[in-house]
Amino acid sequence: MVFFHGGAYIVLSPDVNIYDDVCRKFARELPAVVVSVNYRLAPEHRHPAQHDDGLDVLKFLDVEENRSKWLPENANISRCFIAGDSAGGHIALHVIQRASQFNFQKLKVTGLVAIQPFFGGEERTESEIRIDGSALILSMKWTDWFWNAFMPLESYNRDHPIINVSGPNGVDISEMDFPATMVVVAGFDGLRDWQIRYYQWLKKSGKEAYLVDYPNTFHTFYVFPELPESDQLILKVKDFIHKVLNKVSSAQ
Repeated sequence: MVFFHGGAYIVLSPDVNIYDDVCRKFARELPAVVVSVNYRLAPEHRHPAQHDDGLDVLKFLDVEENRSKWLPENANISRCFIAGDSAGGHIALHVIQRASQFNFQKLKVTGLVAIQPFFGGEERTESEIRIDGSALILSMKWTDWFWNAFMPLESYNRDHPIINVSGPNGVDISEMDFPATMVVVAGFDGLRDWQIRYYQWLKKSGKEAYLVDYPNTFHTFYVFPELPESDQLILKVKDFIHKVLNKVSSAQ
């Protein structure tokens, strides 16, 4: 599993406690070898730096010499899952789109786990308006600021295909080799509507996609181990991975 941490593109890293704990939990419970990506942060490094870094990690892992040095012998990169939460979920999508155009020698992206991915658009959705005044973590003011810090300095709007991936300017992925995707949403997340549209866009594009809804939780709830939904999500991810791998094995 290649994992991209959240943090609105501007803060946090793989070695902060919450993400170190999450990745160790994935490694222990799935089980899996987890590579947590230390991508560059905005605003010092704006888009596409984070997407470049993500694809470079996959290219690095595809080189046998690198694998033998850094990964255990039982790591199977022909069954590689990409995962990320919030901004990391957004990065994961775009890394996979790029990876689908790259000819890897052995690495194969088998699935995507998108945990409350960070998307947006010019429209103010119902969930953004409903949650804005009481948002536990994200408000519209903050999300607008994050996009301004992340995107290049030249003028743009939030319907840019990097931000509003399922919007009018979105990339056509119908012919891409896009993996099965699990999309996690929460009831008290202002980004909920954008995430559900993303799931629906995947389905309309003919891709295998699954929606997992936690109606009583908030943005990035799963990094709080005291919440029962946190353990439940790990089990959902485990079930998703086994389901995808069973399909791959049956097709071979």
